[in-house]
Amino acid sequence: MNILAIDSCTEVCSVSLYYKDCKINRLLKNTNKSSGFILALCDEIFKQSGISSSQLDYILYTKGPGAFTKVRMCVAVAQSIAFVNNIPSMGFSTLELLSFGATKKFNTDKIAVALDARMGEIYWGVYQNNKLTNESLRSPDKVNVLNKDFIGVGNGWEAYTKELIDKTKINNYYANFYPKAEDLIDLSLSYIKKDDVVNNNLPLPTYLRDNIVQNN
Repeated sequence: MNILAIDSCTEVCSVSLYYKDCKINRLLKNTNKSSGFILALCDEIFKQSGISSSQLDYILYTKGPGAFTKVRMCVAVAQSIAFVNNIPSMGFSTLELLSFGATKKFNTDKIAVALDARMGEIYWGVYQNNKLTNESLRSPDKVNVLNKDFIGVGNGWEAYTKELIDKTKINNYYANFYPKAEDLIDLSLSYIKKDDVVNNNLPLPTYLRDNIVQNN
């Protein structure tokens, strides 16, 4: 089974190819307009593996939330590859991917994700056992389940460190923890095994606000 995963919704751009039960990974960070490198990174891993996009069985992508231009770029690339090759696609929330990666990295089932949404706002998600809780619909200071056992991840913890600590009482956080396409592969496998794949060949983004922040 050949699976391509792409992510570019935050400061990091990454792609991963699942091929012969192994992963070939590429990642760029701290690069201006890193989302523009997605196709070049895809070309690299296709060349290394010796396969082409026509041999893919699935394409995975992050659909947001995140920086508008970066989300749009990620989804556009996924749309193109899925449409041209007539392969099924599956989109995942950036928040869910961050939570999944953090759960593996820090060996915990309690994750609070905060991404900087600009304009004094954050994209917020509270996860337990890799599942988004209903508490995520509340503001950080109204979430009853939060305690010192939770770990915070995402760049929102850097942008609003004091505010989030004061409201959540979480002191253990990793603001420089980013989503990775290789984790997207692992996250998707359980869905693929259950044949729970969205086969619409039209990946779509998730935008959580109507006002667009420019220069992101």
